[in-house]
Amino acid sequence: QVYKGLDIITNKVSPQEQRLCRHHMISFVDPLVSNYTVVDFRDKAVPLISYIFARDKIPIVVGGTNYYIESLLWKVLINTKEKPSNAPRPDNDRKVELEQLDSAELHRRLSQVDPEMAAKLHPHDKRKVARSLQVFEETGIPHSEILHQQQEEEGGGPLGGPLKYPHSCILWLHADQAALDARLEKRVDDMVAAGLLEELRDFHRRYNQEKVAENRQDYQHGIFQSIGFKEFHEYLISEGNCSPKTSALLLEKGIQALKQVTKRYARRQNKWVRNRFLKRPGPNVPPVYGLEVSDLQRWEEDVLKPALDIVESFIQGREPSAEPLRMEQDEENKRSHRVCELCDRLIIGDREWAAHTRSKSHLHHLKKRRKLEASGHAGGTVGDSGDTETSDEGGSLPL
Repeated sequence: QVYKGLDIITNKVSPQEQRLCRHHMISFVDPLVSNYTVVDFRDKAVPLISYIFARDKIPIVVGGTNYYIESLLWKVLINTKEKPSNAPRPDNDRKVELEQLDSAELHRRLSQVDPEMAAKLHPHDKRKVARSLQVFEETGIPHSEILHQQQEEEGGGPLGGPLKYPHSCILWLHADQAALDARLEKRVDDMVAAGLLEELRDFHRRYNQEKVAENRQDYQHGIFQSIGFKEFHEYLISEGNCSPKTSALLLEKGIQALKQVTKRYARRQNKWVRNRFLKRPGPNVPPVYGLEVSDLQRWEEDVLKPALDIVESFIQGREPSAEPLRMEQDEENKRSHRVCELCDRLIIGDREWAAHTRSKSHLHHLKKRRKLEASGHAGGTVGDSGDTETSDEGGSLPL
């Protein structure tokens, strides 16, 4: 929502709502700027939060993109090049340049300058590998070393530095999955009724048509990565150049794709809250209060009144009547490295390894290996029943 344009598809706060409460950080970045980052967001938002506090008001951070919220709650980001606030940002972004390199070459470069970080990241995760390389190039310090420094600060923990605002609380609005899915589908239909197609056509004509013609469109950075724009790519580039029937089919395809990707994104948001807020290790974690929004008819009883009570309690320095959600213990190692020799694959994370060992491809290779070993032993040691018994002395078979 920081970008100008695409107000419908990004669900911008309406002018009517903005008149009820002052809003910040909306529609101020040119849509052609592709190197606006979470660091830029934080650097503009933090002074605004200070300004709100100075006026004896309560800043409410609304999201959305939980990674951006984390950047305001904890010291988790890394500044690279120091530049005056009024200096124009360079057109080229080093991270984007690095992402153009081959994955293997990127990971090899990182292994040379920061072997600890390289060991944590999957070689195919170009974005994170490129970011770590960028940090080293622009600071001269390995990314892993800077992260260690943050974690070792007073109040820091395994996932980053200390909490910036000690009297914070998180209000998590969550709904039953079926109710949420139905609401999201209706929201897309409402967006179409509100003029979504006209907005997309206008934005495509002004900002993307020339890029597509020159085959340099980029749906991975800036506003063009927004959910909803790239889903209508085929429809937008073919409109007027195909039959009405084909155009209608492409339009329906885009609408259904938007509904699916919106529901997937909502699931990822909920997963992020659980993994990063409820399971976050360390001493400084704000309490998370769950507010049930499945039934909108009960908004005042289930959401508004409890939220007001929680916030007023924090202001007055007393315990709210509502209980925060229990912090879940997470014993999963998300950075564990295992190489599956059968499938010739690197697997990072306990959960991913468990999923891999249950996958059809792995089980197929395992069955094939056992057949080969059984046939190899068949001419040697055979028991009375004719069955063979194999052992894995070398430990090469995964458990």
